[in-house]
Amino acid sequence: MPAAVNGRRLFRQGSRRRREREHSIVRRVVISVETHAPLEIVDITAALSRTVDDVGLVEGLLVAQTRHTTTGLLINEHEPLLLADLEGLFERLAPAAAAYAHDDFSRRTVNLTPGERRNGQAHCRAALLRTSECVPVTDGRLNLGRWQGVFLVDFDAGQRREVSLTLLGSVRK
Repeated sequence: MPAAVNGRRLFRQGSRRRREREHSIVRRVVISVETHAPLEIVDITAALSRTVDDVGLVEGLLVAQTRHTTTGLLINEHEPLLLADLEGLFERLAPAAAAYAHDDFSRRTVNLTPGERRNGQAHCRAALLRTSECVPVTDGRLNLGRWQGVFLVDFDAGQRREVSLTLLGSVRK
């Protein structure tokens, strides 16, 4: 029996008719984002909403995960002055001009590729954010707050980036 608070069940059980019109899914989708600036904050909310709609997810969860170690995900407000404040914060915490051991190729011996970029600050900045975000989907829409958006933050921009999406829940038959 579901838990109850003040005599009311916490979990609504859908009607039999609704359950007959829906079935559960797990879908994986990868979206690509092109970045250009050295530090770029890209609003991916619309792309996530389109994916929810394309899959037909009615109720469930969307899990977004960046596939890069110099990017992060963030849920926050899309307001230009706030985004500038965030850029300033990242620069103060991990200055681009600082020396990073990761960038000393005379000492570094692992994970080196031809044309390796000096991006120690990008890794340090990305460590301040999460690599994934989980967003509820309700009635076929991302269940975000009034001002909330989902952002990919690229600290080593000028590249094609990928965000892996996993959608779990009920879709219409």
